[in-house]
Amino acid sequence: MAERAGVSRSAVSRTFTDGASVSEETRKKVLEAAEALGYHVNHLARQLRERSNIVCLIVSDVTTPVRAALLDSLTRRLQAAGKITVVLNTESDEASVGRALKLTLHYRADATVVLSGTPSSSLVQTALANGQQVILINRDDRLDGCENVGVDNAIAAREALFLLRRAGCERIGLLTSAASTPSLIARERHFFDAAEREGLSISLWKEGPTTYRSGYDAALKMFARSQAPDGVFCVTDLLALGFMDAARHAFGLRIPQDLCLVGFDNIEEAGWQSYQLTTFEQPLDRMARHVVDLLSLPEALGSSDRAAAVFEPVPIWRQSVRSHPA
Repeated sequence: MAERAGVSRSAVSRTFTDGASVSEETRKKVLEAAEALGYHVNHLARQLRERSNIVCLIVSDVTTPVRAALLDSLTRRLQAAGKITVVLNTESDEASVGRALKLTLHYRADATVVLSGTPSSSLVQTALANGQQVILINRDDRLDGCENVGVDNAIAAREALFLLRRAGCERIGLLTSAASTPSLIARERHFFDAAEREGLSISLWKEGPTTYRSGYDAALKMFARSQAPDGVFCVTDLLALGFMDAARHAFGLRIPQDLCLVGFDNIEEAGWQSYQLTTFEQPLDRMARHVVDLLSLPEALGSSDRAAAVFEPVPIWRQSVRSHPA
């Protein structure tokens, strides 16, 4: 690195030592050389054995119920398996996730589990080249060398459409957010595919981030139109709960007599008496257990002939959908 940057070895050392004196020009040369050579500072090198036993979890929106539940299950199981867990709280955009993934390289993590967001394939390959194992949660696309663990969105989408049709809904809509995460896009795509196979026209509404407020605001706008839906599949429970409250309180609609709703995630609030939302549960604990099993068998990770681990969502029948036409 010193040779490439055209500086002394001591200059390289000072560049990566906090508080050491080094000119900005020298620092720039060294950092450019490090980037070109793929070098990452190993802060724990003096203390680590052959493997660090560190597993990094990259996650955004950690306060949302489903993300918090998955994070809780993963950290508990990883710690029980003797792993050192590092949580990197980030935004879901590619640049933010990329910065977090680069950070995992500085500490020689054995593995990184990406719970949310979309890291670039080139950066993932850098992590793999540095000896990391990479597991992606709820992404339909496959990246060479990575393991995919997710839920079968197609089953939920088909079943949601069936429930709304069985209830006699004639104007069916789909509510999603503008977040456009891989899992939300997958639910949207599978719902429209199922509708197309049956010759149905579906109205699509996208509203803000994936929050309760976005669901509420979407309902205010949708029911102000003359052709508002009478049955809606909401790609998350948070959107569904906000949508339900606005429909009832702002427009006086009855659930499920006037409007049928289906959600996804089965967060705790979905089962509250005031909501009783029909939804689909992600088997988060089973997914977390599978991740730990994969990390316990590192030689199996990244095998090109391994299929993605896809878990079937569990239908939770409650009272937000009629069992027959009104």
